Amino acid sequence: MPDFDPQSIASYWDAKADTFDQEADHGLHDLRVRAAWAVRLRSWMPSPPADVLDLGCGTGSLMLLLAEQGHRPVGVDLSPRMAEAARRKLTTAGFDTPVLTGDASDPPASAGASFDVVLVRHLLWTLPTPERALRTWLRLLRPDGRLILIEGNWRASGDGPPYVPGAGSLPWLGGVSAGPLEEVLRPYAASVRAEPLTDPVLWGKPVHDERYVVIAHR
Repeated sequence: MPDFDPQSIASYWDAKADTFDQEADHGLHDLRVRAAWAVRLRSWMPSPPADVLDLGCGTGSLMLLLAEQGHRPVGVDLSPRMAEAARRKLTTAGFDTPVLTGDASDPPASAGASFDVVLVRHLLWTLPTPERALRTWLRLLRPDGRLILIEGNWRASGDGPPYVPGAGSLPWLGGVSAGPLEEVLRPYAASVRAEPLTDPVLWGKPVHDERYVVIAHR
């Protein structure tokens, strides 16, 4: 397993912070895309208010939707510039929402130790030990809490994202299919289900690779 330098990873995402929201499914500037994600989140979440830990929160677009729906999100991102963008987005919208800089695979204690929901979007492919991270996240859930994993397998389309030196040995570089992810979760969760996310409105364009959400209940 490669020994990744956290600073080089943070720098990689820092460099993307200014343009990250240009992607339709990142910035949610298109009202149709934004509404589509709001509907999905509402269907996956418990009734508000719920305490939600958004790991790898990026620029905070999903956090903002959750706050608007009456939930209490806390964000964590390794990139200081991504975290700052998320704070600015939430503050501008009138929400006093904590966003911490830290390792999403092992969240800082200051984020909290008990949540109704842990939300993770397109993060697993970046992790050297994703199975360990999944177990950590499940331990952060309250009884009957839920882990919501918005993921995909981009390797199938041949365009797995570039990353830091040594990333070629990451176990899920390019993504992971829903089936293997469900199998990893089943020994640790009371229930696991997957739902395809193939609606092009969610992504602002047609998609030809595997996209899905897996929801695991503690």
